[in-house]
Amino acid sequence: MGCSSGPNALTPTWEAAEALYKVARKHNHKPPALQVFLNDLPGNDFNTVFKSLPSFYEKLKKLGKDHHDHHQDHESVLSCFLAAVPGSYYCRLFPPNFLHFVFSSYSLHWLSQVPEGLISESGVQLNKKNIYPTKTSPQGVRKAYLEQFEKDFTKFLKLRTEELVPGGRMVLTIRGNQSKEDSIKNYRPMLLELIGMELEAMVSEGIVEEWKLDTFNVPLYAPSFEEIQHVIEREGSYNINLLEKFELSWDAGSVDINGDNSLDTRVKQALKIIRSVTEPILASHFGNSIMDDLFKRLSIRAKDSMEKGLGMLTNMLISLTKK
Repeated sequence: MGCSSGPNALTPTWEAAEALYKVARKHNHKPPALQVFLNDLPGNDFNTVFKSLPSFYEKLKKLGKDHHDHHQDHESVLSCFLAAVPGSYYCRLFPPNFLHFVFSSYSLHWLSQVPEGLISESGVQLNKKNIYPTKTSPQGVRKAYLEQFEKDFTKFLKLRTEELVPGGRMVLTIRGNQSKEDSIKNYRPMLLELIGMELEAMVSEGIVEEWKLDTFNVPLYAPSFEEIQHVIEREGSYNINLLEKFELSWDAGSVDINGDNSLDTRVKQALKIIRSVTEPILASHFGNSIMDDLFKRLSIRAKDSMEKGLGMLTNMLISLTKK
């Protein structure tokens, strides 16, 4: 869920298909037919994903040959049927007791909306000069974001409970937050905070209008380990098989085609990733004209953080079984 349309859209399907094939082959069973539903919002570019299907199916056919199945016949080839299901995962998407496995990577930190409660009763913006809850945000801002996350994540879990078969599994990865202890010892800024700082600098230079910054908040929340655990346990439909934190560098997953691992190249790769994710939402509020300048400035600040070893993301891995 949240498949997007880039080169990674079919990677989880390939991993699942390959794992199923290997298990079936090990036990001399015919590989099962796999039915996969790719979900994202209706505006997602599903056509681009579908254009990559012929090469994906060729890769599947090759799987048996790579495992030296010289007597391979039609029966031993793993069948994989793909379809798209456009819609928000904060709504029902499938019939009852229909899914055996749900996978979502790096999507559930996106909230269904900007939290309410970021404007005081007298109409004052509470998260001025920030685009996300930071150390300088009033306590009420973080509270509003947490409440929105709890509401959205609870809804997601409830909806998937209806769609999963009893004993169905769910694996989720989600952006996380440092624990309070870690953040006191070694505070690491989020890239969103750095973007906010650069926008604030651009306001002081007269490049961006102040009201534009004051009225902009990103609908994203990176929860703590305890906040995730609390929502799952309170919702009550799942057993937690695994809930753990892991760290990734800002440029994780990007590879320079020339094998260049220098800091400048790594900064460039990190900026590519963050820009592809944040530019559409930033440009729709601040306009396209400041984007090149904004990300040029951000690269200087990001390089400083990465040089100090602070360019890391906290992430959560969650494995659940429906009771």
